[in-house]
Amino acid sequence: MTVSARLMSMALLHALVFLLPASSASAADYVPPRGTEWARHSPEQTGFDPARLQSAIDFAIANETARPRDLALAIALTRAREPYDAIIGPTQPRGAPTGVILRGGYVVAQWGEPDRVDMTFSVTKSFLSTVTGVAVDRGKIKDVDAPVREVLPGELFESEHNRNITWNQLLRQTSNWRGTLWGKPDWADRPSGDDPFAWPTAPVPAPGTAYEYNDVRVNLLALLTLHVWREALPVVLKRDVMDPIGASDTWRWTGYENSYVELDGKRIQSVSGGGHWGGGMFINTWDMARFGLLCQRRGRWGERQIYSERWHEFATTPTDLQPAYGVMNWFLNTDRKSIPAAPASAFSHLGDGTNMIYVDAEHDLVVVARWIKDDQRAAFIERLLAALE
Repeated sequence: MTVSARLMSMALLHALVFLLPASSASAADYVPPRGTEWARHSPEQTGFDPARLQSAIDFAIANETARPRDLALAIALTRAREPYDAIIGPTQPRGAPTGVILRGGYVVAQWGEPDRVDMTFSVTKSFLSTVTGVAVDRGKIKDVDAPVREVLPGELFESEHNRNITWNQLLRQTSNWRGTLWGKPDWADRPSGDDPFAWPTAPVPAPGTAYEYNDVRVNLLALLTLHVWREALPVVLKRDVMDPIGASDTWRWTGYENSYVELDGKRIQSVSGGGHWGGGMFINTWDMARFGLLCQRRGRWGERQIYSERWHEFATTPTDLQPAYGVMNWFLNTDRKSIPAAPASAFSHLGDGTNMIYVDAEHDLVVVARWIKDDQRAAFIERLLAALE
């Protein structure tokens, strides 16, 4: 299929998706109130074998990531190969392995330090794509396949390569944007190949023709979404998502020391989409669980639709060039390669660490697991699902 034909088919799919009717939550859905009075059910009440459930939790705790708890050091060690690797956003030491398990919205189990506010790295991207999705719902972004230069004309999109990049491509990490933002060139993020002298001039695929996980381009999406909302994205997230779902006031979303812009006479920080160079979302495990429950219920929270079911369908539609990826940072299990034991309908919000929000509507499960080894995530979920009687 040619690039133009692929884009045409994607545009048709998106048009059909956004015509779908919104659904309502079941009257039986438990909605946790704001604060710490979150109702609990025992493992037996929710269909878990207690011993096997505890074994799965013990597995998560025993498989703590080997990365240092000093996250500034962990970032420096992880990114040591990259040029322009200076940390320019805030960091803080992390806590112990931590998690929360929900079934039917009720707390079934917890471990570690769920009240502790920690960096959550690329799970931040899921919050970014959500505030972008709310902008689509409200007509602030009228067409996800429109060129983004319409929102932010100027040097960032003046080149022939960049001028037709769309919202959809940025959301799905297929934009292949070329440039420098906040002092970080796109090519310096996870450079490939062994010849560093070739990195700055390596050919870049045309927009929409290749998938590449790239934090510079994610930060570009954050800047664009800021220009759409005309107010700081943490303000939007708090007002339109986090407060309505009863999240705490302890989370914070930051950018970099040099990521400020002048907008309508105000100096506003453009936030980052992760902790690659510091910054991103700092959040406790309970608030991550609330966000996961919102996603499990397809944007519905009690009687309120926080983001539309149409957006949920769009976010969980596989990316043509990377079928295990929806919009950032919705990692899909469609081919059941990521988590073989989980249903194809399950998905995860993933960040370095590992930070994971696992969402499984088929089993009515939301699981947050933090600071677990990346290569043991699937094994943990397998043990957890095996604990269901």
